[in-house]
Amino acid sequence: MSDVDKTAVTQAETASGKPRKRGCVGHCTRFWWAYLIVIVVVVVVVVPVVLLVGVPKIAQQKLDDAELTLDGLVAVDTQTQNLTMSINSTIKTDGSVHADIDAFPGAMYLEDYEPHTPFATLNFPTTTADAHQTVNVTQFLPIENVEALTRYNTWLLSNETLRVTVEGDTHVHVRGIPRAYPVTFKKTLTMNGLRGLEGTVVRPTWVALQNDTMGNNFRANVSIPNASLVAFELGNVTFYNYLLGKEVGTVYIDNLTLRPGMNEYTMRATINNADVIEALGQKPYCENGGVIPFQIRGKSVVNHGQPLPYFADALSAHNQTVDIPIGAAIKTHLNVTIPCGGLGHKRALELF
Repeated sequence: MSDVDKTAVTQAETASGKPRKRGCVGHCTRFWWAYLIVIVVVVVVVVPVVLLVGVPKIAQQKLDDAELTLDGLVAVDTQTQNLTMSINSTIKTDGSVHADIDAFPGAMYLEDYEPHTPFATLNFPTTTADAHQTVNVTQFLPIENVEALTRYNTWLLSNETLRVTVEGDTHVHVRGIPRAYPVTFKKTLTMNGLRGLEGTVVRPTWVALQNDTMGNNFRANVSIPNASLVAFELGNVTFYNYLLGKEVGTVYIDNLTLRPGMNEYTMRATINNADVIEALGQKPYCENGGVIPFQIRGKSVVNHGQPLPYFADALSAHNQTVDIPIGAAIKTHLNVTIPCGGLGHKRALELF
C-alpha cells in the first residue's frame, strides 16, 4: 500500500474511532449558569413586556372590535336644568378574551360636528367581555351644555340618520392576571332620526266661528310618526302656524311624549278664519276639496311649568308642512262651501 493510501485510512479510522458527545448533557453541565441567565432574562424582561404591552394591546383591540348596538334611548322627567335619561344597548364580542371592564363615565357627542362637545355623560356599569351582553343605564342628568343638547335634538329631529359617539376611559381586568390595564371605550352609533316628523296627519274634528273658553276655534286628531328609537317627554308644545307664507295662528299639543312609532294626540288651535277662507277661494284649493298646506314651527315647550329650551329651539329650527282638509271640515261643521273667487267667496269672507 502506498504512503498516500495509508494516510487516508488512518485519518478515516481516527475520525470514526472517537465519536463526539451529542446533546447538551456535557454542555449544559459546564454552562448551566448561561442557561440560568437566559431564563432570568425571559422572566424579568420578556414576561413583563408581554404583560405591560402585549396584553393591553390585545385587550384594546378586542374592545375596538366589539359591536355596540342601541336598542332604545329615553328622556323623561324633563326640566329646565336636568332630565332623566335611560339607554338600552347590547355589546357583542367574539368571546375569546375572559375579562371584566370597570364602570366608566361615557361621554356622548355628535361624531360629525366638531368640536366633539358632549351633550350627555352616562355612567356605564361594570361589564364583561362575554360574547353577548345587555347594558342598560338609567341616570338623572344635570344639563351641563344646553347648546350641545339642543344641537343633538335638532339633528335628531331633522335628519334621517345621525352618528353619535360614546367615549370613555376605563380599565380592563384579564382573568388570571392580578393587574388592571387602561383602555378606551369608543363606539360610534348610526341612529335613525325623526326625519322632520314626515308623515304627520291632521284630521279636523271641530271648526267654529267663535273661540271657545280656551280661545281656540279649531280642534283635530293628529298622528305623529317617530322613526327613531328615542322617546322624549316634551310636555305642552306650542307652534307658530303659517298659511301661504303668512302667520295665521297658534297650534297647541298638550302633554306630548314622542315614542318610537306612531303617536296619537289631540291638537287645538287658534286660527284667523279670514285668512283660511281667502286661501280656500284660490286655486288649486277650491278645486281639491279644500286641502291646504299649513306650515308649523316650534314656539315653546313647557313641562310641569318649566321651559325646555333644548326642545323648543330644536323645534323652532325646523319648518314642517302638513296638508289639512280644512275645507271639508268647514263644510261639515258650518255647512259652508267656499267657491273659487267671485261673489260667493266674498260672502263667505263676510260670514267669517
